Amino acid sequence: MMIKEWEIAKLEDVLDYIQPTNYIVASTKYSDSYTIPVLTAGKSFILGYTNEKNNIFDRLPTIIFDDFTTALKFVNFKFKVKSSAMKILVPTSSLVDVKYAYYFMKTLRINADTHKRYWISIFSQLPIKIAPLPEQQVIVGKIEQLSSDLDNAIDNLKKAKDQLKVYRQSVLKYAFEGRFYSKQEELKLLNIFDFSVATPISWKTGKLSELGEFSRGKSKHRPRNDPSLFGEKYPFIQTGEISKAENRRIRSYSKAYNDTGLKQSRLWKKGTLCITIAANIAKTAILDIDACFPDSVVGFNCTSDHTTKFVMYYIDLIQQYLDNKASATAQKNINISILTQLDFPVPDFKIQLAVVSEIESHFSVCDKMEETINNSLDRTEVLRQSILKQAFEGKLTEGWRRNNHGLISGENSAKALLERIKTDREALESTKKRKK
Repeated sequence: MMIKEWEIAKLEDVLDYIQPTNYIVASTKYSDSYTIPVLTAGKSFILGYTNEKNNIFDRLPTIIFDDFTTALKFVNFKFKVKSSAMKILVPTSSLVDVKYAYYFMKTLRINADTHKRYWISIFSQLPIKIAPLPEQQVIVGKIEQLSSDLDNAIDNLKKAKDQLKVYRQSVLKYAFEGRFYSKQEELKLLNIFDFSVATPISWKTGKLSELGEFSRGKSKHRPRNDPSLFGEKYPFIQTGEISKAENRRIRSYSKAYNDTGLKQSRLWKKGTLCITIAANIAKTAILDIDACFPDSVVGFNCTSDHTTKFVMYYIDLIQQYLDNKASATAQKNINISILTQLDFPVPDFKIQLAVVSEIESHFSVCDKMEETINNSLDRTEVLRQSILKQAFEGKLTEGWRRNNHGLISGENSAKALLERIKTDREALESTKKRKK
């Protein structure tokens, strides 16, 4: 869609490029105590800070453009760069609104799979919609206001997600304190009808071994990544796959043992609770397949699925305690003796059943809320692109154009603006040639 008051130009008409060679940092020994940022156009943006005083880029504002990935950033502060794999884009005229050009470039979708430099060969030749300068400024303001509103919404969604984590911990705490039901309800669960009991029934405590069988996984062969151990027969589960298991059920895996691998390991049955004791400390999930795992994982088995979940949720409750127990070595780990010596609540099976039921009832609500939050977060980038799309289709300034037509006609029109910009650009090119 093209607005009749707008014109079309090429990006090279409004943006010139500067090679970054003179502004590359000499040393990558960065420190937060230094003041000059070292930039990249990628996600990290600020790589660190330098104390170098020479060759600092200060022709602002500007756009830095990754010449190989097409990533870009708007910059309005002095900086240095790390490498020459970028172009520093500057206006060809004082009449160019650099931020307007920046937001327009963010609407462009170019396949950058080929390893080559993109500014000169592709981007500089792409068309850009030129609105009258007053309207450009209104467009930038509208984009930034809507983007700010979207950022606030994202922050609130992330806070809500963090609050759900706190709520889950509260659910676990209440459940294992027996606070989801009264003393009388607990007595009924145990078929005890003496309501003269003055104090709550105390849960027994015991060791994990009293609730079921548990032991470490096996991976005796060294090196553990020996290709001769692997094939496509017996799933091999690692700590990362446990911590990322969907719905706490382990169904997917990246590696599998062959018969040789199985001989030096152990095949655990579906329904086994996996507890990590290295890297991701005390993360838990239940096998949904028969699988092997290494000695960085503890397996727990018992006859009751509810007891397995009861143990899993109790470990969730004390996960931070166990993580704090992990030794501060190159890779955090906890000794299995910590789990062996740990006192677990061992209430009657009916109480276990009630605890698990209450936890899962509350967690089900949390899961639905978290799914809604995640879906909303997934849509935010689409919304951001929608804001830009509407901006450069003139939809954000329709009313403004009707009410301010005098500001965007005659010598203030986009056509007149573009002619003056091109005149300035020609003068800039002439100056460059003379310098060469």
